Amino acid sequence: MRGTPEAARVYILCVAVCAALSALPAAVPGADTPWGTLGLLAALCLACDLPGRHRLLGGSVPIGAGSFFPLLLAAAFLLPPSEAALVAVPGALAGRVEQPPVAARRIWRAAQLALTVAAASWAYGLLGGPAALGGAGGAVPNLPYALVPACAAALVFSLVWAALEGGILATAERVAVRHAWRGPAAGAVGPHLVHALAGLMMAVLWRSTYGPVSALVVLLPMYISCWVFAQYHRRHAAHRATIRALVQAVDIKDGYTRGHSERVGRASELIARELGMEESRMEALRFAGILHDVGKLGVPTRVLRKDGPLTPEERRVIELHPEYGHEIVRGIGFLDEARAAILHHHERLDGSGYPYGLAGEQIPEFARVVAVADAFDAMTSTRSYRRGRPVPAAVEELERCAGSQFDPRMVRALARAVDRHGWSAAANTVTSEEAPGGLPQQKRTAQGTQDTGTAGRPGRPR
Repeated sequence: MRGTPEAARVYILCVAVCAALSALPAAVPGADTPWGTLGLLAALCLACDLPGRHRLLGGSVPIGAGSFFPLLLAAAFLLPPSEAALVAVPGALAGRVEQPPVAARRIWRAAQLALTVAAASWAYGLLGGPAALGGAGGAVPNLPYALVPACAAALVFSLVWAALEGGILATAERVAVRHAWRGPAAGAVGPHLVHALAGLMMAVLWRSTYGPVSALVVLLPMYISCWVFAQYHRRHAAHRATIRALVQAVDIKDGYTRGHSERVGRASELIARELGMEESRMEALRFAGILHDVGKLGVPTRVLRKDGPLTPEERRVIELHPEYGHEIVRGIGFLDEARAAILHHHERLDGSGYPYGLAGEQIPEFARVVAVADAFDAMTSTRSYRRGRPVPAAVEELERCAGSQFDPRMVRALARAVDRHGWSAAANTVTSEEAPGGLPQQKRTAQGTQDTGTAGRPGRPR
């Protein structure tokens, strides 16, 4: 356990001792322990965890936090608490561990799951679950009452698991106590209730005249579907990591607009919701907003950070950033329609924009959305060289330019969204765990405010 904080070591030791005590009655001489059922369930748990150790199969177990949860709940329904606690141990100890300390993590996972399953089995027995399950002497399951103890067991399973998880976050990761339990508890109950239904079906079949083999009818399809979903989430996490890396690179290069891109993504998503876009397109549009300025990576840093006015040649260089951005993301397949928005978000409805001077409906829909979101955040964000405009003034400016620079439909959608949800540039800045970014801005002159589709420092095209 080298490298583990002292508080976490004590916490893991206490949980492990409690887990051992909960399993002790099953090992007492003379205990009527059904080792055959226990061993078969433990072997199935181990088999479900082993693919997580094989990189050819994706290197991740289906659930992502130890043994296969529907199978653990089936064990809680079929076995007394002390025996159910032992089912998770082999798979948890053999499962893949991504980060050191490996030994501490494996001991922790085994102890956590053992206590969680034992608590679920206790709750299930307390409500008469074994009798409602049927099977003994040919008795049929008492449905729908059998769902009551199963759901109660799933609730206890979820609460105990979340409580133990919050404890390790507080001691090992030093997460603030007030936040440590909020995350695990919020996302655990729903999935565990679904797992309980699958576990109950397995338990009913296990206790039926068809025997344990019939339970695999439920186990195998459920396991495969969870594995497929795990791979999807793994790819999705890789997509987010790719976007985060690109945007952080832009933020490092042009610190004047740090945080701008993720707000453009948020504003683009608000517009998309008002337009009634499908969820898949909304996500792509959010990516487009977040990455719209990624082409600045191809612009010389001395030009981006120049304090004085730009020369005509420097302006032409900066106006190439949409094309640079399109080239950067060309090979990223999941961005789909977002690539067109990155290329065309500086086009104007009257055809006076860049890089290709498209007009009206020639401009892709995503680009018209991002253009409005970009200008809106640019106007409402406070920079080191000027204060942001109030939201009503920014919306009024967008409405003034609707039809010439911006698509009126997108402007109206943003106005409705802001009226419905409000907007705060500070509140819409995400942490480094999410994808950050940047947006276009307005140019202030001595005569007032003139919209030029520019961003960053005054007179600088975006």
